[in-house]
Amino acid sequence: MSKLTEGMEQWKKEIEQWSHRGIEFLQQIPPPQLYAACAVLLLTTTLLILIRLFRRTKSNTIVLTGLSGSGKTVLFYQLRDGSSHQGTVTSMEPNEDTFVLHSESSKKGKVKPVHLADVPGHSRLRPKLEEFLPQAAGIVFVVDALDFLSNCRAVSEYLYDILTKSTVVKKKIPVLICCNKTDKVTAHTKEFIRKQLEKEIDKLRTSRSAISDADVTNDFTLGVPGEAFAFSQCYNKVTVAEASGLTGEISPVEQFIREHVKP
Repeated sequence: MSKLTEGMEQWKKEIEQWSHRGIEFLQQIPPPQLYAACAVLLLTTTLLILIRLFRRTKSNTIVLTGLSGSGKTVLFYQLRDGSSHQGTVTSMEPNEDTFVLHSESSKKGKVKPVHLADVPGHSRLRPKLEEFLPQAAGIVFVVDALDFLSNCRAVSEYLYDILTKSTVVKKKIPVLICCNKTDKVTAHTKEFIRKQLEKEIDKLRTSRSAISDADVTNDFTLGVPGEAFAFSQCYNKVTVAEASGLTGEISPVEQFIREHVKP
């Protein structure tokens, strides 16, 4: 016990010596420089704390949306279960779940789960989309590539509404336009769909620019004045890809999710 006591006393003396030296050193520093150093230290500490908090709270929510019948819910089940659930699924309420992507379920090591929200495409139920946008890390906008032409106007209007929402623009939420059902021979290509959507949105922004500011207080305008609209002009990143929820050919969707929900 005596050796332990002696050791503690020695440590105590050394700590006191270092403390005195530290105080003497600080006293030699001019006050302005000392205040500046303290301010830098405080600012650095605050930034590090904020960065850590941001990393912890970064969203893992991906929103699936699009017109009714585009195949959103089938895509939801393929991502979660690796199954199309017989290929006939309708939903009038949002499907929500947090899970590891089926394609990653056998991976070893840490894999971050994804919170996937499948929002119904019926026009009366679209306001439910607003509930998920504040925490969305990305939006997968599903388009029926098989019956695209007959729905082109309606698809463009819904997509226009999403791309001009204040939450989407301010947070720069990335959007993947997923051309679904491309396993069918008569399905349109992603390039054709992209060009047609850009043309329709160009018409929409012209017609809607005549609406009074009071009616669009929460919206942002799209494109560059005097130029034909292109998705590359959007505030947020918009990409187009092909997929088939029925056959499970959904790798572009999985890549989009993993790009914005880091493992």
